[in-house]
Formats: sequence, C-alpha cells, structure tokens
Amino acid sequence: MSVPPPSAPAHLLRTHGAAVAALYISDDNERLYSGDAAGVVVITSTRSFRPLANWQAHKDSILGITEWEKQIITHGRDNKLHVWTLMNETETQLGESAVTPGLSAPTLKYSMDVNALNYCRFSLLPLSNAVESTALIALPNLVESSLVDVWELPSQKRLHAAIGKTAGGVSSDGRGGEYPTGRRVTCFHVGLCQPKSADFDRRHRLGKTLDGEASQRNRPVMAMSVSRDAKVALTVSVDHIIGRYDLQAAQQQEDVTTACTVHRTKHPGNGSVTIRDDGRVCAVGGWDGKVRLFSTKSLKPLGILDYHKKSCQCAIFARLTKDAREDRNHEEDSDDEMSKEEKEERSRWLIVGSQDTRVSIWPLISFEKTS
Repeated sequence: MSVPPPSAPAHLLRTHGAAVAALYISDDNERLYSGDAAGVVVITSTRSFRPLANWQAHKDSILGITEWEKQIITHGRDNKLHVWTLMNETETQLGESAVTPGLSAPTLKYSMDVNALNYCRFSLLPLSNAVESTALIALPNLVESSLVDVWELPSQKRLHAAIGKTAGGVSSDGRGGEYPTGRRVTCFHVGLCQPKSADFDRRHRLGKTLDGEASQRNRPVMAMSVSRDAKVALTVSVDHIIGRYDLQAAQQQEDVTTACTVHRTKHPGNGSVTIRDDGRVCAVGGWDGKVRLFSTKSLKPLGILDYHKKSCQCAIFARLTKDAREDRNHEEDSDDEMSKEEKEERSRWLIVGSQDTRVSIWPLISFEKTS
C-alpha cells in the first residue's frame, strides 16, 4: 500500500493580491518565480521564503515565466514578451512581504510583440553555443492563433512562421494560404529530438496541442506537460480525461495520434499538469482546488493534496538537481548553509499556485516503490 502524501502544505506564500497564474523554479531550486492575474511577478527565496523581488511585469495576467542564462523571460496577456536582467545576490533585498518597499526589480533588456489572444504561453529551448547563449522560443503566430512561430533569442529573428499551415504559401508574417478554422493553439512544447540517422546534428521539433479527434476529447486541451527526457507528454482539459502520449513511439511512427493513451478519471475540470524530472510522478491541478498525484507510467492514483479553495491554475515540481542526488554519497560543503537532508527534501517539493492568490509548497515522499 502506498504511503499517503502530507495532509497539509509545509509552506504557504501570501505574496500575491490576485490569482496566481504561473510558476517557475530555478534549476538550483534557490528561486521561486510566481506571476499573477494582475501582471505582478514575485521572486521568492526558497531558503527564507521571503521575497527577493516584486514588480509590475505586465499590464495583464502573466502567462509564463522562465529563468534563462541570468535573464528572466515573462509573457503576459498584454501581448508582450519581456526579457529582464536577473539581479545579482548583492542587489536583492529581503522583505517581509511582496509589498515591502525597497525590493529590487530586474532591469528590462528588450521586449517582443506577441499574440496572446488564446492564453497560450511560450515554450523555450536553450541551445548550446560557444560564442553566446541562444535559444529558440515558440509563440502563437502574430496573425493566426491556430498557428505557431519559432523565434531565436536574443536576436529576435523569426526562423519559422505559421507552423501548422495546411495549404498555400506562407509569407514572412504568416499571412497567405489556408488556416484551420475554429481552432486555436492552447499549449505547445518545443524541444530537441534525435534524428533517425546516425547524424546527431541539431534539430528542433515542435509538439503542438492535439485536436479533439486525436485526444478523443470534445473539449480543448487546457494544459500540457512534457517530461524532461522528452519521452512522455500529458494533457488535461475541462473534461475528466488525462491524455498520455508516448513521444518516442510518435517519433518513430511520425504520427502522434497512434501513440496516445486515454485515461478516464472521476474528476472533471483540470487546469494544470506537471511531470517530475525523473518522469515517475505527475500532478494534476483541478478546478476543485485539489491536486491529484499519479504514476506517470500507469496513471495509477498516488494521493490527493487538498488545501486550496479555488482552482489550481499552475503547479511545478522542484528540480531533482545533480547536487541533491549526489549529496547522498558526498559530505556537505562547510560553507553551505543547507544540509544534505534539507536539499533532498527541497528537491521533492511540489509547488502549487491557485486562484485563491496563495502558493502552497508540499514536501512529497520519493514514491520510488509505489510508482
């Protein structure tokens, strides 16, 4: 029998005055980013649980946040994508709350005009480059919300326009040809895939939201999560279905619809989904304020987290960092304030953002035997 998760969150953050809409945690688990429906972004220290920065990043709701190469990317419903400079530790000041005067704010480096009509957040793919750090970023097409554009950062150069077009020519701005009607892209993921040949040249692959026929739904997909190794994708919607996609099989067959498995649950209305770094466990945030844990492989239920009174609109697992895994066999550095047990516990966090304006942090068990 599996051991149930904790019955209450270990930490609660009350740093927002509006519904929490987006979450992100840094790769070293040191900084938690949260964005709300009013366009405010807060950076919180995961050691002190006090805010490091709080600023009005957008004029409308936050769709997505990511930390990339000492920069912060924020995406808002105000049709803007901003790239900010991440502050140094010496520039941050700890405050009592998100409204504490004197908190530092990142410096805006540059912005891009985007199409936020369909509430679809960006997807970022960092690329290795000896000269400078670059990345691919996928966004809804500037003209047609059913198509996708891929840009390069920091050059802001569009590399691919109107991905998903069914017929006709494509101009530089995505106009021309025929578009699928009545559909809008609601979520996507851009990542690298291994070519079928032995030539390991760099390529990118865009996984878009699957339509109702492919996912056996009659409702649009609300959220999607792709495992860190890009082997599995999960989708949720307003219905009771969790769609599980075997991306390896889809790549071999060149048809993702044949690699889809439908799991019917007893709880309709799901607004968020996330997969832990090791791919073993996933979490689904419900409109009823509950977060349900599943085995990613079998979709077997593992437990329910019940605290929030309103919809859980975003959720994210802490990173299973290399340091956290190796701390079991290595002594702690003398100048590190955190013990190896604390690092291990922090790597098992699940962080949830809710419409009730709160962020909850849950320390989970490892699930190594139960999943």
